[in-house]
Amino acid sequence: MLKKRDDFEDMLEERRSSSDLKYAFKCYTPVLYKGLPPCKSTVLKGMVLQSDQLHYVIGQISKESGEAAATIQEEASAILEEMAHRLQLSTVRFFAFALTKAFKTLFRSICVNEEGIQRLQQAIQEHPVVLLPSHRSYMDFLLMSYILYTYDLALPVIAAGMDFMGMKFVGEMLRMSGAFFIRRSFGGDKLYWAVFSEYVKTMLRNGMAPVEFFLEGTRSRTCKSLTPKLGLLNIVMEPFLKGEVFDVSLVPVSISYERILEEALYARELLGVPKPKESTSGLFKARKVLSEDYGSIHVYFGQPVSVRSLAQGRVSRSQFNLQPRHIPRKPSEDTQSLVNDVAYRLVRTQEENMVLKPWVLLASLLLRAYYRGLGRTALGPEPDHDHDHHVMTLEELTEQAVWLRGLVREFGAFLHWPDDKPPLEVVGASLSLHQGLVRVSEGRVWLVLEEPGGPGPATPEERLLGRAVAVLSCASYRNQVLHVFLRPALLATAIHTASSGKKDEVFNTFSFLRNMLANEFILCPGAAVQDFEEACQQLVKSGALQVSQQQVKATDGGQPTLAFLMAMLDPFLQGYQVVCRYLCEEASEGLTEKQFVPAVRDFTVKLLLAGNLRYYEVLSSDLQKNALAALLRLGAVRRVNGGEQVTLKVDKMVVNSLDDTLGRKLKKKKDICTHTND
Repeated sequence: MLKKRDDFEDMLEERRSSSDLKYAFKCYTPVLYKGLPPCKSTVLKGMVLQSDQLHYVIGQISKESGEAAATIQEEASAILEEMAHRLQLSTVRFFAFALTKAFKTLFRSICVNEEGIQRLQQAIQEHPVVLLPSHRSYMDFLLMSYILYTYDLALPVIAAGMDFMGMKFVGEMLRMSGAFFIRRSFGGDKLYWAVFSEYVKTMLRNGMAPVEFFLEGTRSRTCKSLTPKLGLLNIVMEPFLKGEVFDVSLVPVSISYERILEEALYARELLGVPKPKESTSGLFKARKVLSEDYGSIHVYFGQPVSVRSLAQGRVSRSQFNLQPRHIPRKPSEDTQSLVNDVAYRLVRTQEENMVLKPWVLLASLLLRAYYRGLGRTALGPEPDHDHDHHVMTLEELTEQAVWLRGLVREFGAFLHWPDDKPPLEVVGASLSLHQGLVRVSEGRVWLVLEEPGGPGPATPEERLLGRAVAVLSCASYRNQVLHVFLRPALLATAIHTASSGKKDEVFNTFSFLRNMLANEFILCPGAAVQDFEEACQQLVKSGALQVSQQQVKATDGGQPTLAFLMAMLDPFLQGYQVVCRYLCEEASEGLTEKQFVPAVRDFTVKLLLAGNLRYYEVLSSDLQKNALAALLRLGAVRRVNGGEQVTLKVDKMVVNSLDDTLGRKLKKKKDICTHTND
């Protein structure tokens, strides 16, 4: 598959054989939009404060509040001062030197597709550019700027959270490297929104620098793509829609880590352990990671996407001629539909260009073996020290990995598996890199289940949460391949549970499951038929399915493939059942959203300890929040504003109906954990 894609170059190779100081102080002459000279931050701020749109909003706020316009103007100036970047080449050079030292220690290679770099270089000269990287690590935005500096491209101006501003010195250094700081949410604050949107649009209208932000809004702690946030995408598309620029180029970037620096941190956050506050002292304490090996990184710069071509035939720009352009207006239905479709398309492109490493296949197989092992033990808490029920032999793991390698390639995945090496050697190297999660001894392989430290014997809850850290960490790697299997897995589950093999019935079941999981995965709204056809084609191609105009039927040889695919979805579907059960059986009348996740977690812990649930992944706050979002979207739960706080109103009849339907789809028996896909 790699031959069909761009070739990669390891950009660290040259760094290992030349002077880091010389690299940091190289002659840096990036190509710019239409050859315009770089704009100073003071000039940019002046343009924002003098803009017609900001003056209009200030006038409106002054009328509504009765406050003097001059006072609001000062407030706008203070917001801009807090927000704005202040790029300084000397700071960029410092980061270039420091990051080279760090990257050479942490990573074996940082591979970049050079054709993507060339396409980006061309795009920057022709149109304003927006960079949209995937977001799996704190490292992402540093890595992006490092790559652009290395290849002599214009450095991006990056939307960053206010968390980093609290880091003494580091926050200001990030600002001087191109970061501009925005609040996590500013809902109804009209002035803040006006300053922020005008700041971004001024940079784009004048082509001052590429703008960079994360479509997902925040880091994915599960390593699945998150539902895209539309606010910033609306802003960056507006200059084209209003006719202020000829076009805007959107560039999806896929960053794939062989091993993630924050893997255990993410697992603990999903289990309710508060995220450590960003601080300079914390950064220095974290330097111990420099002694570990984090494998390789692949960064794929996708094809620049033209907003002009996307909008053609979708949005009439003449609507913006009906009133002055500086007057803010709510996006039309057509515009919102376009922005939504573009967002999903870009995130799917990020997923398709992710470079998968062998470990994501091994993690999938080890997790499945672990859960199948639990299914074979008697109901009740897992034994403390007996891991035999989820051990695999190295030969068995390698054999299954080779089978799975063929399947992911059949489904069109971008898999980086060195074919010039024996499979056993590839598997061994991957297991060695992830020895914090897996053990290999005497030809046997098993997950390392973390035992809680500290004085005195651990409680059952502490032991359970210790195991959950290891399982969720492993699941974060399995999740990286889920987008490849998602549609075939939905179809496999639908075939298994539909009352007949009639194509219409299978499609209805497929649509129900897809709709239920629409907050969990990147499933474009309104594309159910397209997804169903895509899944049918993939499973027919792999030999697992026969499809006629009326019938969908599994082949005899396709059972292992279908069983594996169903097992991939099982933790999510059963997690949603647990949430439904909690809301019907345990939820109090005045339950708030803040109370929801801890309460569901406690309920899940009880089920796990009693042996009535197998999947530790149901403890994930991400899964629980997605399940709640789905129930809110489906009308099974409503938000009720009670003055001081918002409570959740549960329609138990609808929740029970969804639970029953899920139960039938899963062929639920007496206990949740009795369902297996062995």
